Amino acid sequence: MKPVAGGQMRFRDELKDFFHFLRNPRSARRLPGRVQGDGWYLDWFAPLPWKRMLQWAGMLWLINALVLGPIAVSVAGAGGAQHRLDPTNIPWVQAIIWAPIVEELVFRFVLRRPSQWLTVVPLAVFLMFQGPSWAMQALLALGLAIWISRYTGMSRTALPVDSSWWRKLLGALQGRAWRFSSMRRYWRWFPWVFYGATLAFGALHLYNFQLNSMSWFLLPMLVLPQCLTGLVLAWLRVRRGIGASIVLHAIFNGGPVLLIIGLLKLFDGIPV
Repeated sequence: MKPVAGGQMRFRDELKDFFHFLRNPRSARRLPGRVQGDGWYLDWFAPLPWKRMLQWAGMLWLINALVLGPIAVSVAGAGGAQHRLDPTNIPWVQAIIWAPIVEELVFRFVLRRPSQWLTVVPLAVFLMFQGPSWAMQALLALGLAIWISRYTGMSRTALPVDSSWWRKLLGALQGRAWRFSSMRRYWRWFPWVFYGATLAFGALHLYNFQLNSMSWFLLPMLVLPQCLTGLVLAWLRVRRGIGASIVLHAIFNGGPVLLIIGLLKLFDGIPV
């Protein structure tokens, strides 16, 4: 894999890395071109090659529109399933902002931070099923502020609140480092975690359908687009960081949403 000028890999080389990773999911170094610095901070805030993010999103849109999407539509029609989405009332805030953050925390954050699966995941799952109400948005903001306080190197004593209960809460939410032996066992089982998280991500999107009496063995065909997207997002999370997977998730969701909104305004005059 050859980096181009500036240290970044070519898109075709990233594609090769992606398919190689799928054959053997593993603990891997970050992609070439990543800036040096604190790993916790860069996991969220590493500078992103925006052109590359758009290339990945464009590839996913193309494959899903031309191949996987039509398969899902055909299977849904044959099995009697109906999509719940009302194109005239798209929850764009949930699709472009809320879902990328919360779903990445649920399904992919711990792929590289397994020691925090008892802290990040339960809260993220709770938020995911509650939806983006004002109270849940405030709770998410508080959780992110606490987690990111560790990534930015903020010490507990530097926080404005210096009470014992606050330090205990902060320590619990930030999680504890796993022992070396535990990490070795985790990476040995990592392929199962990687593909299990992707299947769970796809299964979540079955909620988008009214399944009626559809046969259970056809259900995976309904979420083929989400499964492919989940694989790319999981690879990106491991190879670039959680910030990168959130951004690509938002771009991927945002393209179709903005297209539908634009078409509705252009042809039907329906207010959005």
